[in-house]
Amino acid sequence: MLPPLNLPRLRAAYLARELTPVDLVERLWEALEAEGDAHGIWITRVPREALLARARALLDLDPAALPLYGVPFAVKDNIDVAGLPTTAACPAFAYQPARHATVVQRLLDAGAILVGKTNLDQFATGLNGTRSPYGVCRNAFDPAWISGGSSSGSAVAVALGLASFALGTDTAGSGRVPAAFNHLVGHKPTRGVIPASGVVPACRTLDCVSIFALTAEDAAQVLAVAAGPDGEDPYARPLAGLGGDFAARPGWRLAVPRDEDLAFFGNTDGERLCRQAVEQARALGASCVPFDLRPFLEVARLLYEGPWVAERHAAIRAFFDAHADQVIEPVRSIIDGARRHDATDAFEAQYRLQALRVACDALWDQADAMLLPTAARPHRIDAMQADPVRLNSELGRYTNFVNLLDLAATAVPAGLQPDGLPFGVTLIAPAHHDAGLLRLAARLHRRLADTMGATGWPLPPQPDEALLAALPSGMVQVAVFGAHLSGLPLNGQLRERGARLVAEARTAPRYRLYALPDGRRPGLVRVREGGQPIACEVWELPATAFGSFVDLVAAPLAIGKVELDDGRWVNGFVCEAAGVEGATDITACGGWRAWLASRAAAI
Repeated sequence: MLPPLNLPRLRAAYLARELTPVDLVERLWEALEAEGDAHGIWITRVPREALLARARALLDLDPAALPLYGVPFAVKDNIDVAGLPTTAACPAFAYQPARHATVVQRLLDAGAILVGKTNLDQFATGLNGTRSPYGVCRNAFDPAWISGGSSSGSAVAVALGLASFALGTDTAGSGRVPAAFNHLVGHKPTRGVIPASGVVPACRTLDCVSIFALTAEDAAQVLAVAAGPDGEDPYARPLAGLGGDFAARPGWRLAVPRDEDLAFFGNTDGERLCRQAVEQARALGASCVPFDLRPFLEVARLLYEGPWVAERHAAIRAFFDAHADQVIEPVRSIIDGARRHDATDAFEAQYRLQALRVACDALWDQADAMLLPTAARPHRIDAMQADPVRLNSELGRYTNFVNLLDLAATAVPAGLQPDGLPFGVTLIAPAHHDAGLLRLAARLHRRLADTMGATGWPLPPQPDEALLAALPSGMVQVAVFGAHLSGLPLNGQLRERGARLVAEARTAPRYRLYALPDGRRPGLVRVREGGQPIACEVWELPATAFGSFVDLVAAPLAIGKVELDDGRWVNGFVCEAAGVEGATDITACGGWRAWLASRAAAI
């Protein structure tokens, strides 16, 4: 019998010598054979002897030295794996890649074991999992229902416990909708964080390699291994960091759409579970901010009504123009529709998108993250095949805008409907906030579900903080004591650099505070004796912006290390001892705000 395949459980078993990669492969092979083609997961599987050879090679390596030692994974079949064909679910298109996609190579170098290539909606065109000549991919909970797509087989493989995680791609929701329908975490990273070298494009300017996992912590570990540019993908981004833990801050803000903007298309159970997810977010400390979803929905419509369809044609133009008859419907008609768009359409759509982006980006001044249904409702396979375009469009209502607006998103299981089918919600934040999304997803997951995928394996009761910490935040914390406090004159210097308030705090009782002679700034001085706790705020800003912020600090102030009353040391404003000559000691007030208030009262 297979053990639970979440990463901490596997790692513990390997380190304790309770399990070896060879043992795992033997058990996994039995499960793969028992599954057969019941759910339409695989296009190509790695042969048994090759799996065993990989497992034996790992026996000579230290499991503690490799973050994904002995971890089985699957890859969507539009991502190159040397030795296996890449089909993009089109047999006539298939080719033999000479080398692995960059992301696959990184996972293998980290000790993972590749199980096979998974089924998908042809050329990643669809959100439902029924558009493949290799067969319909079926939901892990009920094979009469769609799996979601286009990364269909990847999601179902993980949901059935045949892989610890899987790679998908996401252009319009393909890494999130299948997660929702199969009770998984699905992370669509910041665009370009995982290089797309060796990936058959759908829309090259929007595509992301995505991750399906049993938990958010597992997804974080995979992202930590996979992220970073490779010098080959021109759309890859340098990995400066993936954001801090915004949901750990008191009163963090969650954007929730107005009731009139939500549509569940008759799925009252999904509507109830979505509202439950919002309430559980409140229980985690969220301050909910209602917002107007309409500009986001207009962005979503641009994806298929505008010339981004032409980008799908550009991705496979040579093949499509010569072999359109080898492309199945409705994929053929969708891609062929590119011919009705010209360059003028493309520019006009870009202008409209930019105008909508300005309206949408304004939300992030009021909120740290957004919560939406991932998809309003699932569909039976026969219903989807009878009405493939309209129902597929419905599936993308809450996902299509994310890539166009360059946002990061994490789909989270939100419970099971009375019919036994999963429902999911998605957490969305600006680019480079992946770490914060995954930390929030880990907490929310445990309030909304207690099992992983369709396996019946229990969800660990607490998030694995070590795995979540694997992601570099790229953020720097700084304690401020005077004019940079919230609402005071220099606070804008922080906000314009993308800083966010982490917490109100106090120093350890080892400081004295002075009002400097200019009357506009305080000076904090550490003393051997006679100190008191001093009130402050701790802000967090991107490390890339920290230098420009420090450059604004005028003598006698400087940035140094400040001890807080919980024992932590953070960057903070300090003052040279010579700078407080002639200054007024205001330590007894306990902080700058209190001193300002006392001075105002005296007037």
